Amino acid sequence: MEIPAAFREIAEKSVSQAKETYERMRSAAEEATDVLEDTYATATKGVSDFGLKLIEAARENTNSAFDFATQLMTIKSLSEAVEVSTAHTRKQYEAITAQSKELTAIAQKAAVDAAEPVKERFGKVFKVP
Repeated sequence: MEIPAAFREIAEKSVSQAKETYERMRSAAEEATDVLEDTYATATKGVSDFGLKLIEAARENTNSAFDFATQLMTIKSLSEAVEVSTAHTRKQYEAITAQSKELTAIAQKAAVDAAEPVKERFGKVFKVP
């Protein structure tokens, strides 16, 4: 039994369209995987940088606390205790303020860098300038 030419043509067209659709979907999935890998790698680096800075800040603060305790051991008067305590408090306030700014900058950079591959990909897909 022979298939009419019109049916054969429709079937061939359908198979061709299905192949094209499959290729587009496969390509999009590969690109999405690449974007996710890039985003994950960037986010991991950002979290690592943040963690390292946090450890450094903790080390600095711990050393400062031990230095303060050492100074307290050598104090001979109440006025000297107030002076040392005030100086330490001021120094710690400044240090914590600086550390907070650095940690915020690292977190913001990590967020922006992690979002960049996604933003770039959507820009290509939607032709955003």
